[in-house]
Amino acid sequence: MGAGAKLTIDWGALAANYRLLRHTVAPAQVGGVVKADGYGLGSALVADVLLAQGCRHLFVALLCEAQPLMAKGVPVYVLNGLLPGQEAECEALGAIPVLNSLDQARRWADLARALGRPLPAILQIDTGMSRMGMEAAEIDAYLADPAMAQWLDLGFLISHLACADEPEHPANADQAARFRTIAERFPGLPRALDNSGGCFLERGHFDLVRGGIALYGGAPKVGPNPMRPVVALESAIAQLRKVPKGAGVGYGMSFHTARESTIATIPVGYADGWPRSLSNRGAAWIAGHRAPIIGRVSMDSFTLDVTDVPGEHLYPGAPVELIGPHQTIDDVAADAGTISYEILTQLSRRHERQYIGAAALSESLVP
Repeated sequence: MGAGAKLTIDWGALAANYRLLRHTVAPAQVGGVVKADGYGLGSALVADVLLAQGCRHLFVALLCEAQPLMAKGVPVYVLNGLLPGQEAECEALGAIPVLNSLDQARRWADLARALGRPLPAILQIDTGMSRMGMEAAEIDAYLADPAMAQWLDLGFLISHLACADEPEHPANADQAARFRTIAERFPGLPRALDNSGGCFLERGHFDLVRGGIALYGGAPKVGPNPMRPVVALESAIAQLRKVPKGAGVGYGMSFHTARESTIATIPVGYADGWPRSLSNRGAAWIAGHRAPIIGRVSMDSFTLDVTDVPGEHLYPGAPVELIGPHQTIDDVAADAGTISYEILTQLSRRHERQYIGAAALSESLVP
């Protein structure tokens, strides 16, 4: 109660997005990426929706993110792998690490040897992104070390696409070719390469894909977005004022009015995940009318020029659309000079949260 904005989360849309990915990549399976607390929406709740649709693999980035998901009854994989000293905690929790380096593999194998039984893992290889995954020399060393086969129970061989949101980028074909070549050295091991954008590349999708931003309604590739929006953010006018031509607005008075203007103050700021980079750029919508942001976005508020919005829509408490039918998370991200991932994951816990499509949390919609 008493929040400055309401964040509406549509579980039915999340479920529909999962089904679209599943249909697109069949017969490959679709795993759910629920890192960053389910892209800010609540990882445990997101997982419940995905599991009801048939998802049987969950991915987080860090070991600390796995704990709320361990009772879900499906494998939970830690994409970043384990920092030194986290191995025993991971094993006790029952999470499965992604082994991104020879060092990580050896530490996990050492624990397995000490326990006297093989431990499950995923092996990631670097196919050109130069971020996570074993390089060529490490792969050679891994395959030459008999302890790896003895003590590591690999579930998948994976890699990650760098440019999947640009379907025509040559890196996509190059990485897939490298992945296939290396995968031949691991006969019979299931393979996973594609992320959200990779799901829409016109080729086969191996054995498993990792659905991320597409599940949450973000555009997985350039061009029309095939996904349903999962979030909407609505605030309200907190205060209205008329100012003369030349009036300064906000901290630093970075904006001066070019005419007599009506200004609306909105009780949302960068503490709520509304980027400061939207200062003097971007907009909100009032009753279908675009109202540009003027002045700097503050910690707890920002201001709109509502001079051209019909007066009957302007009053304290009047609804203001921040994310919704007129501007998506991708639109807001473009105005802010960032990506939808950042907008989504930064949405604050200060927002009142409203959940719709609740049936998707408990009812299997698998056809």
